[in-house]
Amino acid sequence: MSTIDQATYRQVLGHFPTGVTVIAGMDGDEPVGLAVGSFFSLSLDPALVGFCVDRSSGSWARMVDSGSFSVNILGADQEDVCRVFATSGEDKFDGIGWKPAESGSPLIDGVLAWIDCAVEDVHAGGDHEIVVGRVLGLDVANEGSPLVFFRGGYANLK
Repeated sequence: MSTIDQATYRQVLGHFPTGVTVIAGMDGDEPVGLAVGSFFSLSLDPALVGFCVDRSSGSWARMVDSGSFSVNILGADQEDVCRVFATSGEDKFDGIGWKPAESGSPLIDGVLAWIDCAVEDVHAGGDHEIVVGRVLGLDVANEGSPLVFFRGGYANLK
């Protein structure tokens, strides 16, 4: 079996544009979140979604035991929000408006759409975990263009 060069792998996969989400949940009474580009629709019946997260993610480790999470689909004007949640830090929600979903997971102000989920299953996937969420509720919050990540930077859809 040949070894794949990680730099080449990233370069090639960077040619596939992805939307940007913030996966958010609660650690006790404290909101936590992380930026995720690997979000996907999995099933219509039952309604399931998924995302992939690095096994070393401290944010995911803090929220997984709550049993729920929210998917916040970022708009093109929320690059600053993405940058906050893409970094390591204790209080990423400092200065970020949000309200609780029915599950208690944070719904970030100004997003295009949100999905409230219960953790259905978690599978091993190399150095990542593949998280499956059962959709509890969802809505379009704002119309507009999505935030898109492409070739290592942000791009606009026009």
